[in-house]
Amino acid sequence: MTWQADLLSLSRASLYYQPRPIDDLEVRTKHRLDKLYTDYPFLGSRKIVWMLAQEGIEIGRHTVRRYRQEMGLWTVYPKPNLSKPASEEHRIYPYLLRGLAIEQPNQVWGVDITYIRLRQGWMYLVAFLDWFSRYVVAWELSDTLQIEFVLSCRDQALDTATPQIINSDQGSHFTTERFTVAFLKAGSRISMDGRGRCMDNIFTERLWRSVKYEEVYLTEYETPRDARTGLSRYLSFYNEGRPHQALGYLTPAQIYIQDKPIACSPTIGSKQTQ
Repeated sequence: MTWQADLLSLSRASLYYQPRPIDDLEVRTKHRLDKLYTDYPFLGSRKIVWMLAQEGIEIGRHTVRRYRQEMGLWTVYPKPNLSKPASEEHRIYPYLLRGLAIEQPNQVWGVDITYIRLRQGWMYLVAFLDWFSRYVVAWELSDTLQIEFVLSCRDQALDTATPQIINSDQGSHFTTERFTVAFLKAGSRISMDGRGRCMDNIFTERLWRSVKYEEVYLTEYETPRDARTGLSRYLSFYNEGRPHQALGYLTPAQIYIQDKPIACSPTIGSKQTQ
């Protein structure tokens, strides 16, 4: 083993490393943080620490903030210094959707990442949603927040169609040129939410609530394979079998693929979208 480690320029000690199992308290805490964020995205760390303490979970603010950062959860509230310029590698684009009437499929897509709990761990789900039809154009799961699964899902989505506008939050996955370049080359315009304003991405936020309350919270996924199977089944149902009141009780697939007309189109910023 010494000889092999030397050939590969590896530390011999790393060959004996055994992964530490995930702590049960960390899993329980992150699952609860996910549920609290889904219900109350505006809660800050102080209130969350107090609420967790009432449930017998004694952890400090720094741990809550670290866990939420690892999960990709950001408290929704106005933050200072919004005018700071971004680096060239992470450009911030303006929000383009305020007052915009969305009148056809592929006019606006939204993209976001959410936390998916397993019985003894977690995964991350990214999805591209057509805002006119509520159709999930592409989705993918990953056990880490490395950007590769987002880029793979983006490529799947662009193989289906090209949106006029792609809207996201200001997360590092979406501000990097690695993500935006493919849309810009395809002719799409980039739109980004104001920092801390999840309502700018309201349709994608509603998708996550549906996914979690109608599938994830009702199912205890044991393994990543179970999660992929369950989410594949649910998202197929969401696209093709679940009627939406806002669509005149048609399914997203009927609007997106079959191009059936609906009575009205959403206008971002209007009461209709609230």
